[in-house]
Amino acid sequence: MPSRAGRLAQSATAAFRGAFAACGDLIVPPCCLVCRTRLGAHHLLCPACWRDVHFIRPPLCDVLGIPLPFDTGGRTVSAAAVAHPPAYDRARAVAHYSGAMRTLVHQLKYADQHDARTLFGRWLAEACRELLPGVDVIVPVPLSRLRLLRRQFNQAAVLAGELSRQTGVPMDALVLTRIRSTRSQVGMTRDQRRRNVAGAFRIAARKRGSLKGRNVLLVDDVVTTGATVDACARTLERAGAARVDVLALALVTNEALAAP
Repeated sequence: MPSRAGRLAQSATAAFRGAFAACGDLIVPPCCLVCRTRLGAHHLLCPACWRDVHFIRPPLCDVLGIPLPFDTGGRTVSAAAVAHPPAYDRARAVAHYSGAMRTLVHQLKYADQHDARTLFGRWLAEACRELLPGVDVIVPVPLSRLRLLRRQFNQAAVLAGELSRQTGVPMDALVLTRIRSTRSQVGMTRDQRRRNVAGAFRIAARKRGSLKGRNVLLVDDVVTTGATVDACARTLERAGAARVDVLALALVTNEALAAP
């Protein structure tokens, strides 16, 4: 049991932290991460913006993680996964790439706004609950050196780092590298994307052998056709990874394409 002096020190520390937080709220008032409406706490969305996040919920394709129209009562693999089997084992995503989620991704990726990272970490941890057991390392999809120089950060590494912090699973942002720049894939077909990223990734020389027999969780911000994460998964598996699963903040689906 803490001594009287210890209890007084704990109370003083708690009071100081509370006062410091209150001062911080005066300087930077808590607000919705999307529309900036004033809120009572940080790292949250207002009710209207929350409703505009179209979360991906079961039933899902067990492989691609895309939503299915009905629940079969067991493990279900979609026609898309059968037609184009991916190199990775399973993929999961938080939400459709539409509405408020699209805004949040754009704020992170193009406006260098990282204030939603705590919320992203919570969402990602929830989305990967069934993937996380047995994962040895979290690996972000890398950017090319030129793009990293222009952007000054890798959004996938930001997400992977926050997930690592909240789950305790180690993250290694240096094991997978992009050895050549690739054209922007916006507007490309599945086959064009596949060719665009073919041979674009490799394992860092000093990391060779570090993945042998290990289970990897590959993290990206948005999965569109899956060409990029598929190319990354192939590289990781050739390096000896026992299993590669994929986790993304957003997934481009038919619903996302139809949404504003």
